[in-house]
Amino acid sequence: MQKIKNIIFDLGGVILNLDFMKTELAFAGYGIGNFNQYYTLQTATPVFEQLETGKITPEDFYDSFRKITLTKLTNQQIENAWNAMLLDFPIERIRLIKTLSKKYHIYLLSNTNEIHYRKIMKIYQEQYGDEDFNKIFIKTYYSHQLGMRKPDKIIFETVLKDAILDARETIFIDDAAANIDSAKNTGLQTIHLPSPKTILELEL
Repeated sequence: MQKIKNIIFDLGGVILNLDFMKTELAFAGYGIGNFNQYYTLQTATPVFEQLETGKITPEDFYDSFRKITLTKLTNQQIENAWNAMLLDFPIERIRLIKTLSKKYHIYLLSNTNEIHYRKIMKIYQEQYGDEDFNKIFIKTYYSHQLGMRKPDKIIFETVLKDAILDARETIFIDDAAANIDSAKNTGLQTIHLPSPKTILELEL
């Protein structure tokens, strides 16, 4: 194995705590008891994939969501339920990443969307003051800004090329097995971190 010089972190479930059930329950409270037919942490219907790749705006998403669920929820109700899964940034994880940044080149690669992104940045600032979450990393890569998402191989190739990284010298850490498998196909070293494991258990 090559000497590791770089680490690419996933965000949700790795750095940011998630509870998908909170979103399911929030939508159930609005009368949508089958939300997992439209979206899970492993699969997504086209409208969610379009949102995660920035191909539609949040407003387009709200309209499409109302159509596919046959509901009359307001934009704010959809946003609140959709964001309910986003919890907090444990301080121990943030400290670890800052410590690792003194030894490795640290990057972030996340499947997200504009609605979640705004909420995630707000959560971080509420916890850590005016500090910019993105500045913890050399560079951050978000699916809705790149126009592509994991586990598509091209997103890993794009990050490696943009950051000028040697895949053999780079570890990718993610909680989703499909993303890990795809990353391996680009030559990346990988660490699968399924719940309840956390980055605090890593030996780096």
